[in-house]
Amino acid sequence: MINSFITFTKNPKKDTVLKLFLKTDTQFLIKKILEEKLDVFKVKYNLINNNEILFLETIDTETYNRITSVLNEYGFEIIENQKNIIVQKIKECIIEMIFNDEAPAVKSSVYLADKLNHSYGYLSNIFSEVTYTSIENFIIIQKIEYVKKLIIHHDLTLTEIAFKLNYSSVAHLSSQFKNTTGITPSAFQRILKKRVQINNQNIN
Repeated sequence: MINSFITFTKNPKKDTVLKLFLKTDTQFLIKKILEEKLDVFKVKYNLINNNEILFLETIDTETYNRITSVLNEYGFEIIENQKNIIVQKIKECIIEMIFNDEAPAVKSSVYLADKLNHSYGYLSNIFSEVTYTSIENFIIIQKIEYVKKLIIHHDLTLTEIAFKLNYSSVAHLSSQFKNTTGITPSAFQRILKKRVQINNQNIN
């Protein structure tokens, strides 16, 4: 079942809807789009984690090109280079490690090596070669994105967020947040509150 809900804000003086706020299960949508588009070609396939398509029969070049063309129209990038495939899997594992509360609490190097069956040194070298940045930097960026999400959508203190994401202290979290975004998480919270106040004033 899709994990989605819609909330809306109405003008109290008029029977009109001013805004719709949507929350959607993107993995569900990806699966539905892929199934809908692939089924048109009447080929047998399996979807693996919504990011790999395993064809269960041989397809000709023309059909392959038509499939890739359709998927490109919906923003799906076809990755054919082996190193790019590994980098994509590294990114997906990192996002899973950070955003999934059920992911094991282990070092990122151990987590990636276990999940992808390669040494961390090998993965790190390929990642840097392809993306011109380090795995560590990508992890920091994703953690800060998660911090933003927690600040926006959850009523958590910075202390609770720091603990949840295994920061050694709130000061460490704040320093990393500011280095990445240019502002502190406290300033980010104040900006959000100000925007809410302005929106409420506009509604009234």
